[in-house]
Amino acid sequence: MYNTTQTRHTLSVLVENSAGVLSQVSRLFSRKGYNIESLAVGTTDDPKVSRITIEMVCGDPQVEQIINQLRKQFSIYSVRLLPPASSTRRELVLIKVRAENREARNEIIQMANIFRASIIDVSTKSLTLAVIGEEAKDSALERLLTEFGILELVRTGMVALERGEATISNNADNKETGEFGLGKNIL
Repeated sequence: MYNTTQTRHTLSVLVENSAGVLSQVSRLFSRKGYNIESLAVGTTDDPKVSRITIEMVCGDPQVEQIINQLRKQFSIYSVRLLPPASSTRRELVLIKVRAENREARNEIIQMANIFRASIIDVSTKSLTLAVIGEEAKDSALERLLTEFGILELVRTGMVALERGEATISNNADNKETGEFGLGKNIL
């Protein structure tokens, strides 16, 4: 029997860096009725390849289904489910907060120091902070800054990598080493 518990799953997907690939991936989730909780995309060390980090909350059968469907896509080179215990996840959050007097600015700067956030912009009425971390850390700082008045907030979405020497490229299930037998040369 499948585990029907809804849990957070992080997928790392290597794709061809070309127009329309992200749209194909997001349409696949939409067709299956799955919600993407977080999505981050960027090029890798090879400009022909992009990495998509996708977070979704679903049961094990659903994540298995989406992984299998992703692997069938021509423009996708590799898909890897990243277990929380063996991966590192981080998110960048920019927070613009009201700081209309010296006392408020000093308190916000102290909080930034505690959370290892950077002050990236200062004006007479606001401070903008950048914090990189796990969701719990980012959310804790956000809650504390709420009392000052958050003017704007943006999150990049989670990015993740496996810990240690394991990489998505040396995954036995990827198309480079498995299906097509091309090795690292495709990347």
